[in-house]
Amino acid sequence: MTASLPLQQAARLVRAGGVIAYPTEAVYGLGCDPGAVEAVLRILAIKGRPAAAGFIVIAAGWEQLEGWIAPTPAERRRLGQSVARPVSWVVSAGPLAYPLLTGDRPSLAVRVTRHPVAAMLCELVGGPLLSTSANRHGRPPARSALAARRQLGAAVDQVVGGEVGGSRRPSEIRDAATGAVLRPG
Repeated sequence: MTASLPLQQAARLVRAGGVIAYPTEAVYGLGCDPGAVEAVLRILAIKGRPAAAGFIVIAAGWEQLEGWIAPTPAERRRLGQSVARPVSWVVSAGPLAYPLLTGDRPSLAVRVTRHPVAAMLCELVGGPLLSTSANRHGRPPARSALAARRQLGAAVDQVVGGEVGGSRRPSEIRDAATGAVLRPG
């Protein structure tokens, strides 16, 4: 996939500490550089959600999550398993993870995305993206660029166009240490 000008612009905004909305496997995501604390705080304010909830961090490949997670050998084995649908894994947090991302837990939820737009954004940014559903707390997640614009308006720096993937529900969340399903997908 060749990066379009809007994708390149979105990546520049993320690298500069901006907040974007973009398509993912199931819904539109709201994202930023997970290391940009001000942008993370801005997402909390946009969503109106408590900081204790923590976030999911997505990447184009496991190598982009180096430093964000520190998987145990058992977790690493599970992360290597192939799954048919989008799965976010709760993995032991690495030194780059901090309480705002983890919800003050010793773990971080991560997913290697297969969505072409989300993966390309991670590649263009050169690292992972914080990813949460593009909606105000308590409202349904946006499933299109138009719905994201209507719900979030000028609160985000850019809404990236594109189709969400075929998943009708948010990603399943599993504990990488035990394999337990924490949120069905």
